[in-house]
Amino acid sequence: MQTIWAPWRMEYILSAKRAGCIFCEKSQQGANDHENFVLYRGPWAFALMNLYPYNNGHIMIAPYVHVPSLTDLTDQQISDLFALTRRCEQVLGQAIRPEGFNIGLNLGKAAGAGIDDHLHVHIVPRWNGDTNYMTTISNSRVIPQQLEETYRLLMPYFQRYDEP
Repeated sequence: MQTIWAPWRMEYILSAKRAGCIFCEKSQQGANDHENFVLYRGPWAFALMNLYPYNNGHIMIAPYVHVPSLTDLTDQQISDLFALTRRCEQVLGQAIRPEGFNIGLNLGKAAGAGIDDHLHVHIVPRWNGDTNYMTTISNSRVIPQQLEETYRLLMPYFQRYDEP
């Protein structure tokens, strides 16, 4: 197994975190969905773009309820959360045609959750060769598209979500 060192991440890991919950704040600001990069609001969960993406098109899906674990959700909330996750995969597949996806949850700080008290699903589009020397050598990640441009590209697909 190859080990990749990323010592610059330690600064983020040890840094002071802002007060409040980004998911609760953004879920309550419906009038600012465009500014907050919220792509879709379902009955129990919503999808928004990650402001610090691992790759172009990185989306997060969160329930409206502020809970740290899947065991804290009702069956209906879990169903909506994962139906929306599936829809995000479909939208990203149609809109930007990735060659694969990383989809997952980090439950708890020890599991890598940056926001550990409000569970959320990450969906990261992947392409063969999408990581390169820039991350390792220059402490930089290359994202080939501005967030605003990706948002404009994805929104029409989500707007069709509720159409018959």
